[in-house]
Amino acid sequence: MIKPILDPTFKPAIIGLREFNEEVKKYPNRQHLIIAVERDQGFIYRREFDILPDGVNDKLNNFIVERYIKTILWLVGGFKIYIAGSKKIFETIKTYYSPDGLRSFDFDFMSTCYERKVEVIECSYSNIPNEKKCSIPVGGHLEGKRIGFDAGGSDRKTSAVIDGKTIFSEEVVWQPKLEENIDYHYSEIYKAFEDATEKLGGDVDAIGVSTAGVIINNRPMVSSLFIKTKKEDFEKQKAVYTACAQKLEKKLGHKIPIEVANDGDVTALAGAMDLKDNSVLGIAMGTSEAVGYVNKDGNLNGWLSELAFVPVDFQEKLPEDEWSHDFGVGCKYFSQDAVIRLAPLVGIKFDESLSLGEKLKVAQKLVNEGNEDAKKIFETIGVYLGYTIAYYAEFYDIKHLMLLGRVMSGVGGDIILEYSKEVLLKEFPEYNYIDICTPSEYMRRVGQSIAAASLAKI
Repeated sequence: MIKPILDPTFKPAIIGLREFNEEVKKYPNRQHLIIAVERDQGFIYRREFDILPDGVNDKLNNFIVERYIKTILWLVGGFKIYIAGSKKIFETIKTYYSPDGLRSFDFDFMSTCYERKVEVIECSYSNIPNEKKCSIPVGGHLEGKRIGFDAGGSDRKTSAVIDGKTIFSEEVVWQPKLEENIDYHYSEIYKAFEDATEKLGGDVDAIGVSTAGVIINNRPMVSSLFIKTKKEDFEKQKAVYTACAQKLEKKLGHKIPIEVANDGDVTALAGAMDLKDNSVLGIAMGTSEAVGYVNKDGNLNGWLSELAFVPVDFQEKLPEDEWSHDFGVGCKYFSQDAVIRLAPLVGIKFDESLSLGEKLKVAQKLVNEGNEDAKKIFETIGVYLGYTIAYYAEFYDIKHLMLLGRVMSGVGGDIILEYSKEVLLKEFPEYNYIDICTPSEYMRRVGQSIAAASLAKI
């Protein structure tokens, strides 16, 4: 194994999983476990694998299965977890996914997203649900007059696009994360729609929205953009984008189709359009880890792909994510948090008055200047990524992995790219076909806005 230079005890999830599988093979009486997760509209994701016999090493069994279910839940999303093959595993997971259990954060998050309490259900092999896949055609519609709106945490970007060409684009600073009043969001979003409509000559055929958070049926169910808004405004929060589109419809006197998508999926869509190919996993390393995926058919799977909460490190003593209170999850390894966490290990001290983004810039400035200690930070992240790509490839069919975000800027990003490729080449030859790349200059300039504008079908 290639050790990350600043984190020699790193235990990649893929290595932990493979070691467990080898241990399981030693037991002729090993148990077969089936896990199925149900999300909206009856879609089912299902996985089967062998585990140790009950009583041999229940602690290890529980750990691996819990990490595996956690992975599936944040990849796919869902409110029902079906388990067949082990009563002990079922009882443990049921305890974890409860209001006061080990995974209470996940329980609350998914219950909010799907507006149904998360359930853990014991099944037999014969009555556990079969898989029901989803492939959602979205994006790639370039005809007509379109608005592309990108709702970020510190600025909102709006583009006016005619037949695939951006004729107007602007970035406006806003502070959605600091606003308690939901009307602030409504007024800012509607103003953006109105301004773009004016640039389109006073009319618009379709609107596409790229936004942070979990989006279900065009509704942002959970999003950091609304972290300060009141609980009693939840219904207005869910309708914020569609309501603004409806207001514009009334003004213009005709129907305006709108499609709202997670910003990670829009990034992956932009990558697919740029590469003129599919099976694209996009990872943006910025404030957190944002991920999206376009499948082999050029469609979305309808998955959450919230990989910021997916475990990537199985070692015992790990950094804890402040939001989910879990350990070893992606947001602490593939974001500015990772850079800031690793910096003290090479003697880099930050002025505590600096923001997180400013601290990242300090480390990036050092590595751009050739500082060897700073270089080790990005080498470590590159090794993290190489092993994690192999873990993600257990669940996604990846042909292209596109890396974006502020952490990928400059020399540091080049180092991450280099070391992730080296790990994949040496440790996982079965995945050497995966093309790890960064966006073209075209995509950096206008690709994202065109992808957002192309979401809705006229």
